[in-house]
Amino acid sequence: MAQLFDAYVMVDWSAAAKPVTGANSIWVGILAKDARLKFQFRAVNPETRLKARDFIADMVGKLTRRGDKVLLGFDFSLGYPAGTAGAMGLKTDTQPPWKAQFEFLTSKVREKPDNSNARFAIAAGMNYAISKGPFPFWGAPARDQVSTLQGTRPDYGPGAHLPEFRLTERHLREARLGQPKSCWQLAYAGSVGSQTLLGIPHVAWLREHLDAARIWPFELGLEDLTEERLEDISVVIAEIYPSMIKAKPAEGQVLDAAQVEAIARHYWDLDAKGALGMHFSGPKDQSEAEMSQITAEEGWILGT
Repeated sequence: MAQLFDAYVMVDWSAAAKPVTGANSIWVGILAKDARLKFQFRAVNPETRLKARDFIADMVGKLTRRGDKVLLGFDFSLGYPAGTAGAMGLKTDTQPPWKAQFEFLTSKVREKPDNSNARFAIAAGMNYAISKGPFPFWGAPARDQVSTLQGTRPDYGPGAHLPEFRLTERHLREARLGQPKSCWQLAYAGSVGSQTLLGIPHVAWLREHLDAARIWPFELGLEDLTEERLEDISVVIAEIYPSMIKAKPAEGQVLDAAQVEAIARHYWDLDAKGALGMHFSGPKDQSEAEMSQITAEEGWILGT
């Protein structure tokens, strides 16, 4: 059985407010065929999100122009808990909630060449739309705290407007496959909320600018991926969770670089064994209603 993909591009995103490289910055890992058709890995460390986006677009574009099928993974949430778009009052009668959220964030997030951003102000505004108070986003430094955004975790108990976690994060936690943070947490150790808020607009941009790209599971559904289903698709964009693979950095290698290499090789290995396609069918133990909310709004982490 032929492999589904010819290249695996894994991205460790960052919400840094200034240009930065090294640890805790953006790392793009590329596992692709060289001139001798041997898979080789390399890591690139762009200093800003705009440079990272442009590098990914150029590099993936070159791969697809030579005929490669590319799996492009990002390590942040591609969706929010079910009900978020509705709670924000976004228009979902003519488009699915995930797309309404993509369009909203694309209209709000303005990246500058120096990597500065207004993520806390955007989150405060989203909180106001949802609850008129400091819910559900949280985790802002003192200088960015306002009445609708605080530094401490709010109550997600019974009666809360929205749940703290998506189904995919609950699944990982219950299966003891990891301890992913909530997309509502904007700061502090392990947080992914800022990366999500700033990253989704770049995924939306890449979806439009890359040739024949599709976002899983929103545009592909939850079913096995096959060569036939990939016939007219060049790039599959998916959410990844690198921490589910234990990376062992080589001497002098940054952990983030080791993690994107480990997850790229993990998907490559599954693909080489003919086992990657089945992971696109998503969870096996969800109800029909839960499967619907995964494909309509929440998304799912590939391979969990």
